Amino acid sequence: MADSGNNFVSLAVYNRMPVYLKALLALKRDGKKFVSSVILADYVRENPSLVKKDLSYAITSVGKPKVGYDIDSLILDVENFLGYNNVKDAVLVGVGKLGQALMGYHGFDKYGLNIVAGFDIDDNVIGKVFNGKKVFPTDSLAGLVSKLNIKIGILTTPQDHAQPMADLLVQSGIRAIWNFTPVHLALPDSVAVKNEDMASSLAILSKQLKEILFKESN
Repeated sequence: MADSGNNFVSLAVYNRMPVYLKALLALKRDGKKFVSSVILADYVRENPSLVKKDLSYAITSVGKPKVGYDIDSLILDVENFLGYNNVKDAVLVGVGKLGQALMGYHGFDKYGLNIVAGFDIDDNVIGKVFNGKKVFPTDSLAGLVSKLNIKIGILTTPQDHAQPMADLLVQSGIRAIWNFTPVHLALPDSVAVKNEDMASSLAILSKQLKEILFKESN
């Protein structure tokens, strides 16, 4: 990945940026007009030099000595870096309970993600509308993706349907898949994938809880 200056930007930087953005929005709500990398680093409990380096990929304005950066400008810079100000249309395949919940989640709006429609093979959900998004049969997926030039697919199918539906998404022109299934998808290098491994996240959370409880008992 690279920024506009063709400098390499690691995936770790992209993963930390939303944390900074969340902190900046919270600081703004608290009435802050300016913020330094040191203050932001303290807020997110990160190394100040790392935060300063990360922000250098996004910042387009110059901060004021002993004052810091204008917080509104910095928020805009980080949002632009992450692409949040560009509306991202997406389709969702697999309209079960999780799929329905994602289609009804309003929090995606502020990040520019717009789920335009859902797709499924189940006649019980085909034709239904969730949060204003209609569910279509999967055989109409390619036509809609092509017509609307959609590049993002969200996969929330049962495990045994994950790879076939991922293949269909790719064949339809999808270039990025947000995978909520536990399946390790076999995808061409030209397709980006982000796996949401809930089991792994639970294991990490349980480990952290165990460590906290151990410290409290000693």
